[in-house]
Amino acid sequence: MTNTSTIARGGGNTPAPGRRRKSSARPTRASGLPAWAVPYVLLVPGLLVIAGLLLYPMVQLTVMAFQKVGLAQVRGTRPAEWVGWDNFQRVLDNEIFWSALRNTVIFAVVAVSLTLIVGTAVGVLLNKLGKKMSLFVVIGCMFAWAVPPVAQGVIWRWLFDADAGIINWALNLLPDGLSSLLFGRADWTGEPWLNDAFTLYVVLVFCVVWAGFPFIAVSVLAGLKGIPAELYEAAKVDGSGPWRTFRKITLPLLKPVFAVLTILSIIWDFKVFSQLYVLMNGPTNREAFNLSMYSVAEAFKPPQKLGSGAAISVILTIILLIITVVYVRQIVKQEEMS
Repeated sequence: MTNTSTIARGGGNTPAPGRRRKSSARPTRASGLPAWAVPYVLLVPGLLVIAGLLLYPMVQLTVMAFQKVGLAQVRGTRPAEWVGWDNFQRVLDNEIFWSALRNTVIFAVVAVSLTLIVGTAVGVLLNKLGKKMSLFVVIGCMFAWAVPPVAQGVIWRWLFDADAGIINWALNLLPDGLSSLLFGRADWTGEPWLNDAFTLYVVLVFCVVWAGFPFIAVSVLAGLKGIPAELYEAAKVDGSGPWRTFRKITLPLLKPVFAVLTILSIIWDFKVFSQLYVLMNGPTNREAFNLSMYSVAEAFKPPQKLGSGAAISVILTIILLIITVVYVRQIVKQEEMS
């Protein structure tokens, strides 16, 4: 009797064993937001910071590129005057712009290539070393990467100083016959490495590669740690040499890593300014200008033409965007074909 009444009271609402009711409501968080909206809400603070630090200054820079802005406009005594495309026309008609563009492109090609080559070689070497020795070398390399750009320029300016530089002192230690055979001269006292545009950029390449290869090396090392050791063992059994193993196994598997590192290196080396400014001791040698130095010289050297400087910066940004888009599209096409 008792069992029957119990079934009669609750049997109508009790679901069958093994079955669960389906809820038509979408899952929500404790905050009341839908689950799909939570990631976007979490991105809002970061997007606001990026907009405040990057997007707003970029918009202001673009607006300034179409205005005549000088010291009077900065002081607020006169309003900025809209001049349309005149700043861009003036910049493109100046021979210094094309010289600076040539210097920028050639330097970026050489510096990016050498940084990637040296960084990759060091990364492979670190992967072959033991754990303690690898950690010791990584820490030593990262000291160079951690040096601020201005300090990098000071270090290399001191090394190549005409009067007290170590480079001239070391070259003078070579036997006169050997020095004459290798370089065509025996006396290096007072050699002004930083006065000539070509040797200045040679020193700048050394400076940028020295400071940039540790980041490449550590990134390549991290990528190598993710490659299964069985692939190298199989290649070794098949009689593959080190260079062929690198081309057939390491390089293809590290393509995504190299793609990111190449893009970052291009952006960094196209915008090199601090090291060049210190080595050049300010915008003094127009033949050695790159686009960044030319922009600063136009904007701040009397008479100040901030509109022209902004126009050069906009052109540099557009060039970087074009290079990045073209490079990324090539990578995507190669991935789709493979």
